Amino acid sequence: MAVLSNGNQPERTCIGCRKKGKRHELLRLVAEGSGSTAVLVDERRRMAGRGAWLHPSESCLALAIKRRAFGRALAGASGTAAVEHWIKSGASVAATATATPIVQPESGSEI
Repeated sequence: MAVLSNGNQPERTCIGCRKKGKRHELLRLVAEGSGSTAVLVDERRRMAGRGAWLHPSESCLALAIKRRAFGRALAGASGTAAVEHWIKSGASVAATATATPIVQPESGSEI
C-alpha cells in the first residue's frame, strides 16, 4: 500500500551549477525556435519544446554561460540576453517567489 506524500515534488537539474532543485525553485528556459538562437524564460512553464532549468541567480547564469550549457541543453541556442535581463531585473522577485510557491495544475486545465 503506497502512502501519498505532499512533499514529493519533481526535481530538475540546474544547467549552471548542476545541483538538483524543485521545479518551483528553478527557471524553465526554452529555445525561441523559427531559426533563432535566442533563449527565452518560460515563466508559466507551459511553452512548447524542450526545456532547460536554471537557478534564478547570477552565479548559476555565469556558470551556464562559461560551460556553454545553453547550446547543449537547447540544441544550439546561445542568445542569453533575455535570460540575463530577467535574472538581473527580477532577482528580488524570484527570491520572494521561492518563499511562497504557486501551485498550478499539471493537466493543462486552467480555470
